[in-house]
Amino acid sequence: MRFYRATQFLFPRQFELRLLTIALLAVLLPTVLVLAFGFTTLGWPPRTAGMMLLAALLGAGLATAAIHALLAPLATATAMLRAIQIGESVADIPVGGEDLVGRLLRGVSQAARDAEERSDAMVVVAEHDPLTKILNRRGFMRAAERLLVGERPAVLALIDLDHFRAINDHLGHDVGDELLFAFAQRVRDTVRGTDICARWGGEEFAVLLPGATLDQAHAAMGRLRSSIARHPLPGAGLTFSCGLADTCGFDDLDDTARRADKALYSAKHLGRDRTELAD
Repeated sequence: MRFYRATQFLFPRQFELRLLTIALLAVLLPTVLVLAFGFTTLGWPPRTAGMMLLAALLGAGLATAAIHALLAPLATATAMLRAIQIGESVADIPVGGEDLVGRLLRGVSQAARDAEERSDAMVVVAEHDPLTKILNRRGFMRAAERLLVGERPAVLALIDLDHFRAINDHLGHDVGDELLFAFAQRVRDTVRGTDICARWGGEEFAVLLPGATLDQAHAAMGRLRSSIARHPLPGAGLTFSCGLADTCGFDDLDDTARRADKALYSAKHLGRDRTELAD
């Protein structure tokens, strides 16, 4: 580190140029001194001195090019580490040998894998509800954006558990949490594998049914209702209300959510335990 710091005055922001300059001086300086001595003291003819100087310059140039090529993996590794630091994906990391550069490249590869694993874990945490283990609203919107490409039709179902506050008050919050988890799993097991289900907030859930019609979505909510009736969840007599609204592409999803929420409010107002379609 001492020599590294001592030579920082040479191209302080360009390590490659610093190294190449030192290598070039190390080759040329002794040659120039020998030529000067031979020319002035030994009487070498100018042609001999010129040829020797030309040969030294050629050798120095070839050595400089070789050193520059050897430094290329270091520049690549530095760029990859910078990409990892800012969260970019790094692919096709070159494989080195057993020398210093090879160990550095293996370190970059390990750092990239570790960063990707941490990033994936953070995405899972950020986009999933910790209680129900299904997507949260943020994860739902990101999944919907990937799924609703162009003007692909879909139906959004907003579901609200009826009288959930009373269940919490009478049976306790532990039972309420157990109920939310069980209901989320029942929704996930009942809908299609291509559908997206999420905890929308509180005791409210959302299901996106891509490619479905309102009638098909209504039938799906009926199957969910029948499943709960046949195999009750924690909390006696659980029912839910639902609002359905159709959409055509991700850009319309916010407006679709407002329409579905309005339909959900109508289902609540009309007596709960029912599914209403948006206007």
